[in-house]
Amino acid sequence: MIKDIYLAGGCFWGTEHYFKQIKGVKETEVGFANGHTENPTYQEVYTDTTGFTETVHIKYNLEEVSLEFLLKMFFKAIDPTSLNKQGHDEGTRYRTGIYYINEEDIDVINKVYNEEQKHYNQPLAVEILPLENYYSAEEYHQDYLDKNPTGYCHLPLSLFKFAKEAKEEDLLSE
Repeated sequence: MIKDIYLAGGCFWGTEHYFKQIKGVKETEVGFANGHTENPTYQEVYTDTTGFTETVHIKYNLEEVSLEFLLKMFFKAIDPTSLNKQGHDEGTRYRTGIYYINEEDIDVINKVYNEEQKHYNQPLAVEILPLENYYSAEEYHQDYLDKNPTGYCHLPLSLFKFAKEAKEEDLLSE
C-alpha cells in the first residue's frame, strides 16, 4: 500500500535526497506546503511572505517501511529545536514540519514527536498540521542533488549513507 507524508526539514534539496536513500520510499517531490497564496514560485516563497515552507512529498510503501521509521529518520536529519532555521538556512520557508493527509497517521506522528521531545529540555519547533495545500516546485529543484552532485546541501554527506543503510528494526528499538 502506497501512502503519503509531507515533511519540511529545511532546504528541500538535501531533505529530498536524504529520503530518496531510504528503502521503501518510492517517490519524492519537492514543493511548498501550507502557505496562503496560489501557485507560488520559488522566488515568491524565498521572500518569506507567502507562508509556505520548503517541503518534500514522500510516497512510501507501507509494506516496506513504516511511517514511524520515516519520522524517526526525519528527526535524525533536523535540529528539531531550531525555529525557522536549519543549518545556514534561515527564514520561515525553512521551518520544520510534519504535514499529514491521513487522520489515521496522527497517533504515530504524536508518538514519535513525544518520544523525541524527551531528548530536549526545550519545546520542539516542529509543526504538526494537516496538509492545507501543496504546490510542486519548479522542475530544476526536483532531484536537485542528483542533477548537481556538488550542489549546496545543508545536510552532512554522512547522513545520506546513514539513510541508505538504516534498518527499521535497529532504529525502532532505540
